[in-house]
Amino acid sequence: MEQVPAKKEGRLTLVLGLATLIAAFGSSFQYGYNVAAINSPAQFMKTFYNKTYYERNNGYMDEFALTLLWSVSVSMFPFGGFVGSLMVGPLVNNFGRKGTLLFNNIFSIVPAVLMGCSKVAGSFEMIILSRLLVGICAGLSSNVVPMYLGELAPKNLRGGLGVVPQLFITIGILVAQIFGLRSLLASEEGWPILLGVTGVPAALQLLLLPFFPESPRYLLIQKKDEVAAQTALKRLCGWDDVGPEMEEIRQEDEAERAVGFVSVLKLFRTRSLRWQVISVIVLMGGQQLSGVNAIYYYADQIYLSAGVKENDVQYVTVGTGAVNVLMTVCAVFVVELLGRRFLLLLGFSVCFTACCVLTAALALQDTISWMPYVSIACIIAYVVGHALGPSPVPAVLITETFLQSSRPAAFMVGGSVHWLSNFTVGLIFPFVQVGLGAYSFVIFGVICLLTTIYTFLVVPETKAKTFIEINQIFTKMNKVSEVHPEKEELEEFPPSTRGQ
Repeated sequence: MEQVPAKKEGRLTLVLGLATLIAAFGSSFQYGYNVAAINSPAQFMKTFYNKTYYERNNGYMDEFALTLLWSVSVSMFPFGGFVGSLMVGPLVNNFGRKGTLLFNNIFSIVPAVLMGCSKVAGSFEMIILSRLLVGICAGLSSNVVPMYLGELAPKNLRGGLGVVPQLFITIGILVAQIFGLRSLLASEEGWPILLGVTGVPAALQLLLLPFFPESPRYLLIQKKDEVAAQTALKRLCGWDDVGPEMEEIRQEDEAERAVGFVSVLKLFRTRSLRWQVISVIVLMGGQQLSGVNAIYYYADQIYLSAGVKENDVQYVTVGTGAVNVLMTVCAVFVVELLGRRFLLLLGFSVCFTACCVLTAALALQDTISWMPYVSIACIIAYVVGHALGPSPVPAVLITETFLQSSRPAAFMVGGSVHWLSNFTVGLIFPFVQVGLGAYSFVIFGVICLLTTIYTFLVVPETKAKTFIEINQIFTKMNKVSEVHPEKEELEEFPPSTRGQ
């Protein structure tokens, strides 16, 4: 498929760079921030829950009720994320990618105000409701930001820019850890502010993002607006002749036209998308079930047993957060050089090794004096491994392995798996930990190993390829005829779905 005018190498223009930063800071940053912000003030917030309950009922809650209420406060966030993932398709198709990000700020500013006022109002229900709302915000942004950036970016920058949202998630985690130091905001007075800060990036995004272009693919393919798409492309590319870029989008559009709109149900039924869908589910499940959250929950106890003083644990945690940011910065630059597949294989195998060694180290902790230091090394190795591949790459791959019409549905599937797995780990892990102790990491190790094997056998390399070329690799894997896979897809549906 020779394109008539030679396509110039895409470069990182100011508009593209700023759009990336504003979208990632306004949306992805909050996701990371809200994941971590609730960990440090936990004690103060539980006290507040109990005090509020006492003021209403003249008696304190029992231990179980308090733990349950707290569990609900924490896990409302991933549940909201799941709800948000289900809203992705309808929103991005109606409001556009940029429009959805702007609309999404409601789900950040409202809960920020509620959480900030919860203590004054004496209501822990406000906190639980807010956790659900910021969860919806995170669920939308964790899917829409990679989609928006993946569609804005030229193919040689797509991987690098696609990792930027993950970078801002890790920066959000780090900022929340720093603000959550006891000397700063993790205090009796400070925690409502700590939780309310999440509204600041949202407000900034509301002010700045409107000045940036919508996804040209959305404008051309869904809105059929040639002029707007051309204007957007000119601003993004930084040159006037955007013919080749328009041509590439048109080719994608033609490959799609016969397919029509793809719903989640249709996504599962379509043979020519089979391996893409399986890969999304395996990678997103592997990312969350590989124990990355458990490592964070467990880290404090491991540091304590390694002889870190109780008051210093928070600083070590910040250190781990910083390592996470640093490694994700590396991933931004390396993902185009080494490729997606290599990073996934490397990351998951490092995590597998770290889980195995950690299990052994935790089991021998009390018998060998230097074992706790091995545990700390394992945690850091695990964080490094996860930040290189499993964290950033799956979202990049969803953008790359699906064409325009099926992409929203694919993000809904990937997002649902991501958040349901996150929710499950959050709810079940405390019980697994009590039952299995150190051996709970064996489960995570096995999941890392299985994901590594799957990646090795199935996932192709997608760097520096156009969406159409990537689609052809999968066409061969799905054993569908190259010429008109859509025709075969359409036979399976009643005629009514075609015209959508």
